[in-house]
This record gives sequence, C-alpha cells and structure tokens, in this order.
Amino acid sequence: MKKIRELFQNTKLNIKFTSMIILFMVIPIGIFAGVLFYVMEQNAVQENMDYMEYTMQRNEDGIQTKIDSINMSTQFFLSDDSLLRMLNASAVGEEISTAEWLDFKNNEVSALERLVNNNPLLYGVRVYAVNDSVQEMMPILYNASRMKKQEWAKQDKYVGWNFDYTDNIFNSYTMNQNRKIISLVTPIIDSNNGKVGVIESAMTMENMFPSLYEGIEDEWSFFYSDEGVTYFGEKEQTESSALLDDILRQRPTENKMQTIYKKLDGKNLVISYMPVRELSGTLICVKDITKNVHNVYFMRDVFVAVMLAFIILLAFFINRIVQHLLKQFYEILKSIRKVQKGDLDVVIENCGKDEMGELGTQINKMLERIKELMEDNLNREMLAKNSEIRALQNQINAHFIYNVLESIKMMAEIDEEYAISDAVTALGKLLRYSMKWVSGNVLVEQELEYIKNYMALINLRFDYEIYLSLNLPELVLKQEIPKMSLQPIVENAIYHGIEQMAEDTNIYIKGILDGDDCVIEITDAGKGMSEEEVEKLRLKIAGKIDSNGGSGNGIGLKNVQDRIHIAFGDQYGIEIASKLGCYTKIMVRIPSTHRQSEENDSEHK
Repeated sequence: MKKIRELFQNTKLNIKFTSMIILFMVIPIGIFAGVLFYVMEQNAVQENMDYMEYTMQRNEDGIQTKIDSINMSTQFFLSDDSLLRMLNASAVGEEISTAEWLDFKNNEVSALERLVNNNPLLYGVRVYAVNDSVQEMMPILYNASRMKKQEWAKQDKYVGWNFDYTDNIFNSYTMNQNRKIISLVTPIIDSNNGKVGVIESAMTMENMFPSLYEGIEDEWSFFYSDEGVTYFGEKEQTESSALLDDILRQRPTENKMQTIYKKLDGKNLVISYMPVRELSGTLICVKDITKNVHNVYFMRDVFVAVMLAFIILLAFFINRIVQHLLKQFYEILKSIRKVQKGDLDVVIENCGKDEMGELGTQINKMLERIKELMEDNLNREMLAKNSEIRALQNQINAHFIYNVLESIKMMAEIDEEYAISDAVTALGKLLRYSMKWVSGNVLVEQELEYIKNYMALINLRFDYEIYLSLNLPELVLKQEIPKMSLQPIVENAIYHGIEQMAEDTNIYIKGILDGDDCVIEITDAGKGMSEEEVEKLRLKIAGKIDSNGGSGNGIGLKNVQDRIHIAFGDQYGIEIASKLGCYTKIMVRIPSTHRQSEENDSEHK
C-alpha cells in the first residue's frame, strides 16, 4: 500500500487527474455491469427453472393419470366374477366343457379385450393362471408356462411394479416384443383356493415416462427407484457416473417436487426431482444450461473488452485535455525552476482570470517583492559596512592615545591633582568603549556605564551639575542594543535642551518591559520643543527630509534609528515626545532578547 501511495505521489499531475477521472468513471460502470450481468445470469437460470417446474408439473399429472389407468384396469379385471370362476375351476382341476369355454371367450374375454383396446395408454392387461390347464385366450388369458417367461416371474416378483423389461411371453416375432414395458403385477386371491391367477397390467416405458424418450437437446431424464436402480430411455446415456452420483446426492429429503440449480462436473444444471410414491421412486429431469450461462459470460467478456478499448481511448483524450488545461501550470512550473536557478527576472506572461492566472499573477508579485527585499537588504549591508569602516578609522593609533592619557594621569597624581586624574581616567574608559570595535550588539548595562563616564567628563565643563537618574530593571539591563545608541540621545539632550538653561538639572533614564519588547525612555528637563519642531525632527529621523549635515539637524538620532532598524527590523526604533519649556522624551524600543534566551533555556531544561 505504501509503495502504491509513493508511486501515486511521484506520478505527474496530468496522469493523476486522468487516472482519477477514469477511476470515477470505471467504478460505477463496473458496478452497473457486474449487477447487470449477474441479473442476466440469474434470469437465465430462473427462466429455465420455471420451465423445468412447468415440465415436471405436466409429467406429474400425466404419470398420475397413467398410474390411475393401470390401477382401474387391474381393479376391473379383479371384479370380473366370470373370470374368477374360470380361474378357480382351472386351479382345482375342475372339468370345463368346450361350450363353457366358448361362451366365456365370446362374452367375458371379448368384453375385457374391448376394455383394453379402448384405452390407448395401455400396452395390455393379461391374466395368467396358476397352471397350464386353462384354455389360453389371447390377448387376455394365458397359462402359467407363459407367465414364467417374463422377467418378473423369473425373479418371483408376483406383486408390485416392474420396470423396463421386454415382453417375452412369445418366442416368435411379435410387433411389440422389443419395446420396454412397465407393469403392475397383482395376484388373484380366492378365499378358498388361495392364489388362482396373476394380473399383469402393462404400459410402455415411453408412454409412462415420455420425458425419458423425448431426446430434447441439453435435456435428459431418468427414473431412480428406491431400490437403487436407475432407468434411462432408449437414448444412449453419455453422462458420467460421477455426475449421476452428484445429482442423486442433491435429492430433497422432503417427499415433494423440487427444482434446484447446481454447478456439477463443470456444467450448469437445472435439476428437477419429482417423487412418485406409487412407483416407489423419483423421476429426475436435468437441463444443461451451460450454453445459456456461457452466452451471458460471452456477452460479459465482450462488454469488458469493448469497455477496455473505450477506456484506453478515453484515457488518451482525457490526458490530452488535461495537458491542455494544465499548460499554463507547466509554464508556471518552468518559470519557478528558472527562479530556483537564480533567475529573478522571470515574468509569467498571459495570466488569465482563472485560478492558474491568479497563481501566475501572485508569483510575479512575489518575485517583485523578493527583488525589492534583496535590494533593501543590499542597502542595509552597505550601511553596516560603512559604519564598520568609520569605526575602524576611529581605532587608528588607539594604543598611542591610551598611553598618552596614562602619562597625563600619572603626572596629575604626582602633582596631587586628583580631579584631573579622575577626569583622565573617565576619559580613558570612554575612549576605550567608543574606540573598541564590536560588530554585534552590547548589553544595555554596558551602554549605561559608558554614559556614566561621559557624564563625568561633561560635568567638568559646566559650573552647574547635570545629574543622571537611572531606573532600569535587571531584565532591561541584560537586553542587547547596538553600541553607541543611547549616548547620542543623551548628548542631544545636553546640547539642545539643558546647556542653554545653564542650571542644575536631571536626565532620567527609565526601562520598561512592554510585552515582548523593551522600551528605554531618556527624558531631560530642558527647554523642550514645539509641535512643529517635533514633527520636523521626526521627518528628519525617518529620512523624509534631508538633514544636510551639521549640528542640531537630527543626524545623530537618524543614525541611531538606522542602526536599530538594521539590528532588529523596521518595527523597532525611536519615538519623540516633547513639551515646550518642560521636557523632551526619547523612547527607544528594542526586542526582549534576554527574556527569549531565558525561555529557551527553560524549555531545553
């Protein structure tokens, strides 16, 4: 199943579509065809079963009529007093005159002969005496020696039904001698003398069981007696004994007529069983419907062959149609492969209004956006590279400067000018921080340490004091920030807000956690700015107004803004709030990188 799934996944899209369409067509057609041919087969079987049931019903009526005819004839002979008197006389050896024989022949025998002749169903009704003293009167009355020539007499079966034997009472040629007959043998019993004669009421097997002799194609019958003897007609029996055994094993246990359908010995057979209680046996009629069923199978095979040819042609045309419908898709795929190789100048043309056209349009827009982002990223890289170059330039002769400052510090301490020594120390720390190149970000607490040194030097210049007030949580102190991003803001606060007032004042630096961001607020109690000045400064920082270089033109704040954008993205940076004569507040928004690091560490634990 997994291999089939993988094969389907690796198949081309047009083949998948074609296969699915064909599948959804074939399944209903296959189900319909299967049901149709199943119904056709069942109808063929049912029609033949109905036919066999009708045939067996006719056979039942006919056989019963013939059995009744034989029984009635036998009873008529048994009720003939003259016949019984003559048999009794012969049995005891009583002398019968010729006149009596003639009178018996002309009256009783002639009447019995007419009775037999008037019934076309009968082969004959014969009366056999128990000895040879009787005067034979053909075709009615015979002596015992004649009777002993019959097969049933040889087998001492002087009562009941006898099947399928040849009439042997005459040694010479008779018209019906070779015909197989069935007879009811009934002994004539006298209350005083016992058995005085035997009645043989006979009928041809063909007359009793016409279905055994009809010779209809693909139909055959036989009679199976309770004694285990099978009787066939004159037609040569070609069925195998194994098939006959299988048919007999299917006989119903109930004593009633039944028709079944079975596949036996490679044949499709409809078998009817008709128990004949009077004859102590079962008439079995078999119809071979193999040809009928195979005709249905042949039509099914032809249908399958035609459907296969149709499906192949249909699959070909559907595949061509699907390929045409997916032509634009393949063009889009071709363009995407070019993009994969690095060609971003690809343009998907002839985009329509359908889903494929919309996909092509969106891909064109995506490629334009990618080119814009790549150009923007290139500009950012150039800006960062220029910043690195400027920083490297500032590092020139750094060791020489540090050594000179250290010499000045030692000279001040020798002369006990400790204020000068402290100032030189602060200047050295400031220069070490500013001139040391760091390609990445620094911690907020490192940036604040630099600002403290910077403020120590600034306060040497003025005869008033500028106090630095810090209120930052530990998490804010551990956040990363671009180097030298807070000092320019403090410098702007001093030179543009506080210096002109020339009095003791404060600069407040406050840290706030705002969701996933950190906000550092730098507030001075300086002269402030008007709304127009604030808006103009915002435009300069955003690069919408050219600053043209020089002091007080916002270039320092714009540099900070650009560096924060490069480091964290355009959603971060600085905001300005000011009130004329009161304060100016610069808000620096950066991501909470330290908090994210702590969360990742806890997840790993």
